[in-house]
Amino acid sequence: MDAWSIWLRLMGVPTLDYAMLGRWGGHWFHGIWRHQSIQEAPAIRGEKKWGWAMHYLTGIAFAFALACAAGPQWLREPTLVPALWFGAISVLLPWLVLQPALGAGVAASRTSRPWLSRATSLATHLVFGLGLFLAAKILA
Repeated sequence: MDAWSIWLRLMGVPTLDYAMLGRWGGHWFHGIWRHQSIQEAPAIRGEKKWGWAMHYLTGIAFAFALACAAGPQWLREPTLVPALWFGAISVLLPWLVLQPALGAGVAASRTSRPWLSRATSLATHLVFGLGLFLAAKILA
């Protein structure tokens, strides 16, 4: 997923700046969960590190959720479709929680190009699902 995001940025497609994710998480300690614009919110010390940590911890939690949902048989013999479905479904978290909390609106509705953002998010989460499948294949 990270390689995919780097490729998108090289192609000029905007992706989530994990420092903004860290800024959002850092503001939780001050009781602030939602922002009009996360870019305009005060910076948090170490926000980039916090953002990357939140990014990877979320990925680990999602991987665990897929393993629990798919069950031990899938872990022994992983197949692509459940992982892709899981990746597609996981896009609901940024669309319904993260983007509104950062001030981008539900499913990036308040951004300048909401359909590009939605397509990028969905594609990124499908790539995440593919990565979960490949990791499960390697571990199996």
